[in-house]
Amino acid sequence: MADTIHCDLAIIGTGIAGMAAAVFATNRGMSVAQAGNTGSLAYTTGYFDLLGSIPATDEGGKATPVNEPFKALPELLNAFPQHPYRFVDEAGMREAFTDLTDFLTRSGLRYEGGGESNHRLPSPAGTLKRTWFVPATMRPAEAMLAGTEECVIVDFAGLKGFSARQIAANLSPKRANLRGETVRLPGPGGEVYAENLARMLETERGRESFANVLQPLVGNASWLGLPACLGIYRPEDILDDMERRLGVRIFEIPTMPPGVPGIRIKEAFEEASSGMDLRLFRQQRMVWEDQHDGLYRLRVTGTSVEREVLAKNVLLASGRFLGGGLTGERTGIRETVIGLPVQQPESREDWHRFNYFDQRGHKVHRTGLVCDESLRPLGDDGKPFAQRLHAAGSVLAGADWMRMKCGAGVAVTTALAAVKNMK
Repeated sequence: MADTIHCDLAIIGTGIAGMAAAVFATNRGMSVAQAGNTGSLAYTTGYFDLLGSIPATDEGGKATPVNEPFKALPELLNAFPQHPYRFVDEAGMREAFTDLTDFLTRSGLRYEGGGESNHRLPSPAGTLKRTWFVPATMRPAEAMLAGTEECVIVDFAGLKGFSARQIAANLSPKRANLRGETVRLPGPGGEVYAENLARMLETERGRESFANVLQPLVGNASWLGLPACLGIYRPEDILDDMERRLGVRIFEIPTMPPGVPGIRIKEAFEEASSGMDLRLFRQQRMVWEDQHDGLYRLRVTGTSVEREVLAKNVLLASGRFLGGGLTGERTGIRETVIGLPVQQPESREDWHRFNYFDQRGHKVHRTGLVCDESLRPLGDDGKPFAQRLHAAGSVLAGADWMRMKCGAGVAVTTALAAVKNMK
């Protein structure tokens, strides 16, 4: 081994749960080693959901939209008692999001929200999404939707997965005086990537060129909606500059992931890590080995130099299928890091319901690890697999985060609860 790292906490995974846990732990004076594929952060739209919907429980029933998430929590837990929100209370939820969004604000990504009600903002398709915390560059869409002034939504020739006309059409029944336009950016043409555009807008020259392209489309409009592309670092400053150049109020709309809002979070976290008591190993794996002199021994792999990690505590924040924490095989669903038992349907035939759009959701989306009240995963004997091994995020059983609109909420709140339970 090239070197051995001693730390208070080893975090397996670098998605939202892993990132949040690293922030919470270092804020509390813990030393952290962390490994994973940070690219998974790029798959967030930037919206942080707490609870947006409660799926139906009866065949033929309908999901219940949620406008006030804290008032709806008892109904959620009554219908789905194994949901990970059983591990946290309202105060813990608020504390977790305050700590994380304060961190992001210090990193140049200001978030707004945290009240009693969800915000209703456009999704990449133009439907209205209920979400709890939102980037400051996206929040103005709420004021636009409440008004009547002319609004133009713009996309770019060659940009895939974002249609201004589709968004305008989907929003029009709820808000009049909308139009969608497509512009062609200077250059040779071809495919356009939001990330490349965002990095171009980090420069004065790029913003000037961008404003010149958009100006003819603005006309008498008071509002301009853009795909999320206003820079990677300090996007509010770029939004303010573009508003000054164009004389309109501007808001961003998420694109289909991977997108710029997630890249912003990823790069903000990676940049901030150098000032934290954190050894972050990007695009590498942390492999569980055994216990050694009262510590947990792990190994960081993925480069020619492997590192040994000796940790007092371990957090499994490896995600579900997208993050690679769970994998589906012919014989069932397997946890990939340690081999922990996974709560899952008895057979593959039960993973999905016959009707794809069944309002009850599919059972496969509630698979995951079963934990005790301290968020310690249980082994085959029903007891904690290891006394100081905890889990957080979507790897936990009980949450169909896609239908419940609670993905960030589960990740962030259980990450804080797990860190608080560590000795």
